[in-house]
Amino acid sequence: MKQADIFINNCFCGILTEDEEGYHFAYDQAYLASPEATPLSPTMPLTDQLYEREMMFPVFDGLIPEGWLLDIAPSSWKIDPRDWMSLLIACCKDCIGNISVTPHHE
Repeated sequence: MKQADIFINNCFCGILTEDEEGYHFAYDQAYLASPEATPLSPTMPLTDQLYEREMMFPVFDGLIPEGWLLDIAPSSWKIDPRDWMSLLIACCKDCIGNISVTPHHE
């Protein structure tokens, strides 16, 4: 199982998990209670329900680099180019836009 902490505007908003059943995202309860809370995307409105998909959520898939940066990931970080979760964690700490991804810390 792999997990990542997800941030919107540098504010922790939830945890993305990949396991044998697919991908799961849950907004953090403290984030949901914040008056400044904004959704990750129009397809993932604020809710306390768990989002689940067999494939990577489009909002996160769009963060994964393409082209030359994706080409160097396997050699630089020893990541399988089909391992979307590892690519997301390795390459998306400082993305263009307001969403960032870091390895999950308990």
